[in-house]
Amino acid sequence: MNFFDKCKIWVLFICLICEMGHGFYLPGSYPHKYVVGDFLNVKVNSLTSVDTEIPFSYYSLPFCKPQEGVKDSAENLGELLMGDRIENSPYRFKMHTNESDIFLCQTKPLSGDEFKLMKKRIDEMYQVNLILDNLPAIRYTRKDGYSMRWTGYPLGIKVQDLYYVFNHLKFTVLVHKYEEPNVANVMGTGDAAEVIPTGRKSDDVPGYMVVGFEVVPCSFQHNSDSLKNLKIYGKYPFGIKCDPSSVAMAVKENEPVSYTYEVVFVESDIKWPSRWDAYLKMEGAKVHWFSILNSLMVITFLAGIVLVIFLRTVRRDLTRYEELDKEAQAQMNEELSGWKLVVGDVFRAPSNPSLLCVMVGDGVQILGMATVTILFAALGFMSPASRGQLVTGMLFFYMILGIAAGYVAVRMWRTIFCGDYKGWVSVSWKVACFFPGIAFLILTTLNFLLWGSHSTGAIPFSLFVILILLWFCISVPLTLIGGYFGAKAPHIEYPVRTNQIPREIPEQKYPSWLLVLGAGTLPFGTLFIELFFIMSSIWMGRVYYVFGFLFIVMVLLVVVCAEVSLVLTYMHLCVEDWKWWWKSFFASGSVAIYIFLYSINYLIFDLKSLSGPVSATLYIGYSLFMVIAIMLATGTVGFLSSFWFVHYLFSSVKLD
Repeated sequence: MNFFDKCKIWVLFICLICEMGHGFYLPGSYPHKYVVGDFLNVKVNSLTSVDTEIPFSYYSLPFCKPQEGVKDSAENLGELLMGDRIENSPYRFKMHTNESDIFLCQTKPLSGDEFKLMKKRIDEMYQVNLILDNLPAIRYTRKDGYSMRWTGYPLGIKVQDLYYVFNHLKFTVLVHKYEEPNVANVMGTGDAAEVIPTGRKSDDVPGYMVVGFEVVPCSFQHNSDSLKNLKIYGKYPFGIKCDPSSVAMAVKENEPVSYTYEVVFVESDIKWPSRWDAYLKMEGAKVHWFSILNSLMVITFLAGIVLVIFLRTVRRDLTRYEELDKEAQAQMNEELSGWKLVVGDVFRAPSNPSLLCVMVGDGVQILGMATVTILFAALGFMSPASRGQLVTGMLFFYMILGIAAGYVAVRMWRTIFCGDYKGWVSVSWKVACFFPGIAFLILTTLNFLLWGSHSTGAIPFSLFVILILLWFCISVPLTLIGGYFGAKAPHIEYPVRTNQIPREIPEQKYPSWLLVLGAGTLPFGTLFIELFFIMSSIWMGRVYYVFGFLFIVMVLLVVVCAEVSLVLTYMHLCVEDWKWWWKSFFASGSVAIYIFLYSINYLIFDLKSLSGPVSATLYIGYSLFMVIAIMLATGTVGFLSSFWFVHYLFSSVKLD
């Protein structure tokens, strides 16, 4: 099988993965059948804002509370780390029963502190997030003739000097007639449900599934006298006209706020597996394809350079070198220039070899975690219906891949020191503690800021203990096991001997590190378009679910990083610079610098509304954590590709 046949197979495989990611959809939860009249309970999530990026509990503000008391829903590790706090609410509906003018409660007169807090949250543009049958409430607005959709609704609005609260909600629940679950309608598009029989009769009682949840917030001034004798779920005596274009309920100190709602059920053609389409509807597909095309152009350009190096330069030099007899080779060695002159120094141990091995090991772990997580998400196994599943999966894969990190780091350590396995335990420990230690330091610092703000984004102390136990009881032992296998595995033999006295590196016309730092622009060029969508998902509250595109972009990024590092390593060897180890790592790892600069640019120009030093510190802290992980992953790709290239290059040279 020639090279082009292999390329065709890989292209076909990637296309197949993308198609599967588009067509294979796992909803993440089982269809729930509701009979007419069954109660539907609405839940509430944390209040969120793109202005501060600090989530707060729903009941931190004076809202109506359920009769049975506030109860937390069971949350997984990922939800807690993401700041989600899902609780019950007093909003409840009856399946397929339209209701209007339902009174919920009238709060106590707002104290001075509650009034100030309400005004502050309205100024900071906080959103209320409701959930029905695992579907977030969605809100549609129109602007300049375009329809826009948002999850949640604003807490209130400021008009001139008055603050108005949205105290009346108009809900629309989209329902679809319940269909007996089978392989076709749970795992596919649902269109084959009428074709494939289930082999059993359905119940005689008709049921419905919730396939959509929409909300329209309104500000309505209730008649205080009419509320005196009303109890929860009572009917407000006067009709409430919900007009989202006008406001009436002003928030005032020492005055109560009344809350009401109405609900309308609408039968929809939307089927169960398609009910998340409204949230995941991909916009700007052409932009994603442009990003991929842009990356392919960069890869083709670099691949051409690599091909020239291999076929024209390296192969030609090696062929000429090997055709000479020994006497002619000795004479030629005196006239050699470029990479062939550093044959006795090219495998000389780098400075700080332990740190290099540790960073490469952690890079392998991060890269493996990202690859497996994105692949699983692209195939539909990590549905947004299962909140926190993505973060939980990332933690799980990261811990498991500690074996690979320990193995690669220790084997590289033994290779650098020509098979000496002493110190492998120390290297394994450093691998297990280096990146997690940095992450722990950054997240702990940010967590103190969130604790001080009484935010639900703060990691509870109990979760901190769980994370530390996962670190030292699972991740560290697995890394040590990987290090043990790395110590037992044969080290990679160098093809040439290293001279005792290091060769002097000629003075360069330009600093070599300048070229290394500039090399990061090429990998950044393949990533920056997709990076905008990812940043918008994280900081602007938008749903990101185009993992098929992300997987392709990540594959292209790996290829570009490998090519960039390989070309720069060859250029350094040609000018007799044999200190290639760290430079090959940072040639591709320097993309992290440009990503961090892009993050600062995004903060200044796209997150203009981000207010307060705490919010800015959180943004910079999380961005720093992200770029360190990217630096380790991309640097590892560059180093390992350069190591393979140098080993291959000098293993072809004949020496006495």
